[in-house]
Amino acid sequence: MQGDSRQNARVGISEVASGRITVSGELTFASAREARQLGILVLEGSRADRIAIDCSAVTRADSAGLAVLLDWLAWGRKRTRVVSFENLPSSLVAIARISEVDALLTA
Repeated sequence: MQGDSRQNARVGISEVASGRITVSGELTFASAREARQLGILVLEGSRADRIAIDCSAVTRADSAGLAVLLDWLAWGRKRTRVVSFENLPSSLVAIARISEVDALLTA
């Protein structure tokens, strides 16, 4: 559903165009549960087969945020939909590199 927008106090997630989702705010331990749930709702509402998630408006991120992104990738694989990320915060890229999962985020 294009234009679907969900958010809580820490994180906002919306499909701004078909197959284009933006994430804003925090992807941290404090917001991970809500971010995961909101993200899945928005992903499920999208009709696109290829979904690009723009993270340029993410203000803070930690390893819990990385887990959320990996969960969204798994969601896409289970549904044979391509999920990709754009403009990942450098903190997430560093954590992914240390965890040796950076190739999953940039594939």
